[in-house]
Amino acid sequence: MAKSKTPRRSSSSSTKRARPPRRSRFWRLFWRVSLIGLVLLAGWTVYLDAVVTSRFEGRRFEVPSRVYARPLELYDGAGISADALQRELELSGFRRGDGVRPGSFQRQGGRFLISTRGFRFPDSEEPRRRLALTVTDDQVTQFRIVAGEASPIVRLEPAQIGGIYPAHKEDRILVQLSEVPKLLPATLIAVEDHNFYDHFGIAPLSIARAMLANLKAGSIVQGGSTLTQQLVKNFFLTRDQTLVRKANEAIMSVLLDWHYEKNDILETYLNEVYLGQAGRRSINGFGLASQFYFGESLANLKPHQIALLVGMVKGPSYYNPRRNPERALSRRNLVLNEMADAGLITDDQAARERGLPLDVSAKPSYSENRYPAYIDLVRRHLARDYRDEDLQSEGLRIFTALNPTIQYAADHSVRQTLPQLGGAKLAQSLEAAMVVTAKDTGEVLALVGGKDPDFAGFNRALDANRQIGSLIKPFIYLTALAQPDRYTLISPVKDEGFVLEFKNGQRWQPKDYDGEERGDVPLHEALAHSYNLPAVRVGLDVGVDNVINTLQAFGVTKDVSRYPSMLLGAVSLSPVTVAQMYQGLATSGFNTPLRTIRDVTDAHGKTLTRYPLAVDQVADPSAVHLVQYAMQEVMQEGTGRWAYRTVPDALRLAGKTGTTDDGRDAWFAGFSGDLLAVTWVGRDDNGPTTLTGATGALPIWSRFMAQVPQHAFAPVVPDGVNYRWVNDQRQALTDEYCDQARLVPFITGSEPNQTVSCGGSLQKRLQGWFKGFFQ
Repeated sequence: MAKSKTPRRSSSSSTKRARPPRRSRFWRLFWRVSLIGLVLLAGWTVYLDAVVTSRFEGRRFEVPSRVYARPLELYDGAGISADALQRELELSGFRRGDGVRPGSFQRQGGRFLISTRGFRFPDSEEPRRRLALTVTDDQVTQFRIVAGEASPIVRLEPAQIGGIYPAHKEDRILVQLSEVPKLLPATLIAVEDHNFYDHFGIAPLSIARAMLANLKAGSIVQGGSTLTQQLVKNFFLTRDQTLVRKANEAIMSVLLDWHYEKNDILETYLNEVYLGQAGRRSINGFGLASQFYFGESLANLKPHQIALLVGMVKGPSYYNPRRNPERALSRRNLVLNEMADAGLITDDQAARERGLPLDVSAKPSYSENRYPAYIDLVRRHLARDYRDEDLQSEGLRIFTALNPTIQYAADHSVRQTLPQLGGAKLAQSLEAAMVVTAKDTGEVLALVGGKDPDFAGFNRALDANRQIGSLIKPFIYLTALAQPDRYTLISPVKDEGFVLEFKNGQRWQPKDYDGEERGDVPLHEALAHSYNLPAVRVGLDVGVDNVINTLQAFGVTKDVSRYPSMLLGAVSLSPVTVAQMYQGLATSGFNTPLRTIRDVTDAHGKTLTRYPLAVDQVADPSAVHLVQYAMQEVMQEGTGRWAYRTVPDALRLAGKTGTTDDGRDAWFAGFSGDLLAVTWVGRDDNGPTTLTGATGALPIWSRFMAQVPQHAFAPVVPDGVNYRWVNDQRQALTDEYCDQARLVPFITGSEPNQTVSCGGSLQKRLQGWFKGFFQ
């Protein structure tokens, strides 16, 4: 029986039926890719969520430290010129106006009407006041409070002289939403994102409308970003115009809105938004923008000013009111219209505000560090107690001793005098430095680091270590005068040449600057005229090591060579170190460490550190008084006498010139009853000049001292010092009105034993009496 045959399928036919349809394969691949994409998106969203919450949770902005000058105190009798008062007001952000609006002043000649803004100082709150005063002969008179709390003294808001900024150069003044005028956030929302309180971080309809408008225009003419998206872009992302960045922005905006309250987001936006540029620093947030453009705190802004700041959000550079006032005005008026449309102001009010000028201050209330050399010293002093990262980010407020009036005088003296020294060719290569301190407290009031005081470069006041020349001589003689049984001001010292031979065969032969030798001269005369040979002889006699000990007691911390040449100033020191040394001479042997900082507070005004006056007695006041006497003689009869071509005769001063070989360094250090100033002039390449201390540094020093109101130097005679009439050439006591008589201080017990008379005739005594009476 035949078997039935079942037809066999070909292998090709079988393969075709086993393969799924193409559409099915596409969807399988699509869902697999989608699933992978969703997993990756979920993972990326989790990552972005961590970024958003970790960064936003504390909303920790890097706020730079702000450095302030000393506050100007106004009262009856305060010493200041009318022009200096105006400069200080403008430096502190006051604007010339009616003197009624806070932060404005009115001036008519020497009469001022000033309306203060109030300020929180480390020790107390200074309220707003309106005051009137007159400046006559560099002195405040007719001082009175027109409005506000009565007080005999008013402290003005101190000028901000600079800051210590983070590496990315952002600057801001933090504000809280509760402190901001309600009109500002309302206007911002009306103009930039009117559905802010309703959307979930992004506004799809706004984005669609913006895309359509941009497609029609063929360029970007409208943005669809919400305030939340703008904050995310500024706070978390770069400004790159890429799809990836836009996608991240959208996701992070939704996450931000989901995690945080709308008011938290709005407050952060107010502090973060970019609103301009000041040199290398960006102006972030409305708080700083208000100060930068109007010199006003945010709380004091008028509607037209608020409208301008909100309008600038769209393009701070394009609508910069200082560079593009017409664009800024048009944009501001457009915002005012939108404010009226939103019911934030009335139509009549909008019309009035549109008629107002931009009202922007002519210059920023501050830009870069105004006094870079001084800020440099402040930073070095702060480094003892604070880390750089804290100074750059914690918003500290640093109150310094800088006196803007004195700093202006120092800057002006260097700028005006240096080009006049030694001829045009030499003057081009000259540099200068200057340090000014308060004589009694050691506070650094002004600092000039070079011939261009605005230049933030090499700071010669701090870092130019140059030989000090004859500036060392007062310390040599102080070491000697501290031994009254051996030396007095009238002790004869030899102005005669000699040669020192060392064990290695080298010879050293010091000489006077003019090459002359005068034989025996009184010690005070040797110092007043800066003779070299007597100084070396006295220094060798008392011991080089003892002279070095004196220098170290007065603030020299570096090692000093023990070679005899150091007795002629072969000691390299910076101007600020020289100021520290001479501070002890000015304060009768009490070492007061130089300081720039008075107080440091946190951003909320809580005091973190105070820097009180520190005093340490390092020398016998009696011996220092004798040196002060000789330094006054320097100014009256010696190498500093040319100062009185510029300085009023009534201003008694004490000082000392210093010159090194070939005039490579010209120095002058001296003080009045109020100020100590040290000036250095030389070349950065240490090349020779034709200048001395008297012809190089003294003219700058004198010009400075002549500009600043101050008191004469009148030292208090310490216990143990007696003044006696002597004939210094014969080292003997004499009668008061003898021709050779000089009134000289002595440490008790060191007075001469012998007496000489000038004849004692009645006629001579009467002549002397009449001479003394009329003098």
